[in-house]
Amino acid sequence: MSRANAISPARLKDAVPLFAALGDATRLGLLVSLCSGGPLTVTRLSGQFEVSRQAITKHLEVLSEAGLVKSSRQGRERIWTFEPKRLEDAHQYLERLSKEWDVSLGRLKAFVET
Repeated sequence: MSRANAISPARLKDAVPLFAALGDATRLGLLVSLCSGGPLTVTRLSGQFEVSRQAITKHLEVLSEAGLVKSSRQGRERIWTFEPKRLEDAHQYLERLSKEWDVSLGRLKAFVET
């Protein structure tokens, strides 16, 4: 893959909070719960994990800052929902990296075989 097709530094900077948010087991578990269980409150989510409600809230805020979840108010509670767009962004970053590796490995193979 040419330098022109490489991921730009600005796009990489955008990817950092996304992958940092996905790099924690609790946050990844929260994301899975929201994907499979639909919109949930912190109270409902905290029953699924061995951390405090305050910790769940902080993890959800990190996921929110990365664009992976969003919240809305219903009365006194916040309802958290999964935002699939950012997960699609992660998939695209990984797909791009995979293609770059395939091209690099192809060049290495051609070099070794000559």
